[in-house]
Amino acid sequence: MPRGASPKREREYKELKQEFKQEHRYPGREEEVAARIVNKQRREHGETKAQKARSGRKVH
Repeated sequence: MPRGASPKREREYKELKQEFKQEHRYPGREEEVAARIVNKQRREHGETKAQKARSGRKVH
């Protein structure tokens, strides 16, 4: 997980990774898939560095 991730996102990542391992989904790729899902959620909710920079711009 990226350094800027909130504790909530870190927890979601760990839960997803554990769920995938238990269900034998994405064998060998559990961490990658969990990270992609959490990063997508962060992007959609404007929690990434790029999204924060965009929200600070003024539109004329």
